Amino acid sequence: MATTPTLTASPTIAPAKSGQTTHQPYPNFKVIVLNDDFNTFEHVSSCLLKYIPGMTPDYAWDLTNQVHHEGQAIVWVGPQEQAELYHMQLGRENLTMAPLEAA
Repeated sequence: MATTPTLTASPTIAPAKSGQTTHQPYPNFKVIVLNDDFNTFEHVSSCLLKYIPGMTPDYAWDLTNQVHHEGQAIVWVGPQEQAELYHMQLGRENLTMAPLEAA
């Protein structure tokens, strides 16, 4: 008569927890204005001045030129909630906006 072998399982031991925690920062998001055929330089520049904090007239004009000549410009980078607000405000002014994307 054959006997079936008995299995003796050793207990599984969980690895010890590390005392270190890794903090990951929230990602930043880019607000990008796209070139179009219906917004004037003045309108784009004035909208950037109106809605983007810390914007200067010269920098707004430089970004507007970048939109015109390169097809787009990143006008602001920062936390998602603020990026969503600026994106929405510029879009309401009929600027052509790229979808928000992580920086």
